[in-house]
Amino acid sequence: MTLKQTFGQNIQFYRKKNKFSQEQLAEKLDISVKHLSTMETGKVFASAELIEKIAATLKISVSSLFYNQKEKSLDESDLNKIDTIIQEELKKTLSTIKTKIREKI
Repeated sequence: MTLKQTFGQNIQFYRKKNKFSQEQLAEKLDISVKHLSTMETGKVFASAELIEKIAATLKISVSSLFYNQKEKSLDESDLNKIDTIIQEELKKTLSTIKTKIREKI
């Protein structure tokens, strides 16, 4: 299973757990239902900002979106380490994007 597929399955799992339809979650995320659907099927991936928004809306950690339930179980310590790594990478990405925007303005 690819990372995009794992990510998509987890979005779908937590969306249903929160009793959101695709339409409801898409509206909360300010994206189209088609975009959400293609993420859930593993055809496309999300931006760093959208990943953060998905996790916040579903009230889960960012790392929960990347956890493959068929693999080794992770404890809370593992998930915290993953969250830290993801948050650091998101900050770097955001900084890079801001720099590129400033260069173009």
